[in-house]
Amino acid sequence: MLQIAVTGKPNVGKSSFFNSATSSAVEMANYPFTTIDANKAVAHVIKECPCKELGVTCNPRNSICIDGKRLLPIELIDVAGLVPGAHEGKGLGNKFLDDLMQAKVFIHVIDASGSTDIEGQPVEAGSHDPLEDIEFLEEEIVMWMYGILSRNWVRLVRKVGAEHLDISKVLFDQLSGTGIAIEDIIEAKRNINPDYNKWEEEDLIELTRNILKIAKPMMIVANKADLPTSEENIKRIKEKYPNVIPASAESEIALVRANEAGLISYLPGDDHFEILKPEELSDNQLKALEYIQTNILDKYGSTGIQDALNYGIFNLLENIVVYPVQDEHKYTDQKGNVLPDGILLKQGSNPRQLAYLVHSDIGDKFMHAVDARSNMRVSSDYELKDGDIISIITRQ
Repeated sequence: MLQIAVTGKPNVGKSSFFNSATSSAVEMANYPFTTIDANKAVAHVIKECPCKELGVTCNPRNSICIDGKRLLPIELIDVAGLVPGAHEGKGLGNKFLDDLMQAKVFIHVIDASGSTDIEGQPVEAGSHDPLEDIEFLEEEIVMWMYGILSRNWVRLVRKVGAEHLDISKVLFDQLSGTGIAIEDIIEAKRNINPDYNKWEEEDLIELTRNILKIAKPMMIVANKADLPTSEENIKRIKEKYPNVIPASAESEIALVRANEAGLISYLPGDDHFEILKPEELSDNQLKALEYIQTNILDKYGSTGIQDALNYGIFNLLENIVVYPVQDEHKYTDQKGNVLPDGILLKQGSNPRQLAYLVHSDIGDKFMHAVDARSNMRVSSDYELKDGDIISIITRQ
């Protein structure tokens, strides 16, 4: 299952983001280090399901379909809050960074209202610049990884020369356990001095930054976007950084809970909700819902929580969804389930790679594939498209 890490300093709403995305009951409190261990839970990304287009009723096995929206599971990791000096072991630094590296993409939750200082302590709204939080987190991660790369660097360089080793492979071995591929390192090296014998500290730091941008892309969730001091800060953040999503985790929690109670009809990511039982809502609850609609949904198009998950998986990690079936005419598996599985895989993947994701035996016996929409055979190197329905033909 693809993993996304929720990162950031204490007290900015990381656990609220996690709860709203996963409906988990992680402890929330207004003090640093509420989250001590990494919490993990299943969240979902959402795509249009082909069922409506095809006029069929689907029977999902590995996912959920709600009114033509396919909810596909991913794993969300909520890690301990980061403080300055984490790469030197301050706070829960080393543990935080170890947990963080499990994920393929980072969501950096910040307090866009500027009501928490650099340590995560509450301050007057607007008195802290959230841009500092973004800079410090990126620097902590870079310097932590630089520390790993630079460890015994002189000895490693000598070994590469003496044994005629590949410097990319040596760097890859140094970063073992971080989930970084050797291809990421090779790409990251292209923009720095090719002569590794002449690398200084700044070269290794630049290499580290390049590796992280390629292997561990980061997006910024500007939480508490509904507060008055947030709007101008969000504009400034968007001017300096890509991949910024305004959000209100507390609003998402309120809407999800109201939906679960049957008081409203709401699907994560929507820009509206429908009140089903107004007579069961108090005046304060109705005012709160009106506030969310006006200050979050109308203003930003959603609470930002589902947008962040979708953006991380589909944009930063460049994944698509493909539906493998056995019967290309009925869109079913061998048990008659219609569109049973939605599979997340990288853009550019082919049917053989899809076959291996379904099961290693199916990959080993792969012959060719059929596009269920056209009933046409496709080659093993056909580039799968988002929403494809594919029947995999295997040897007996």
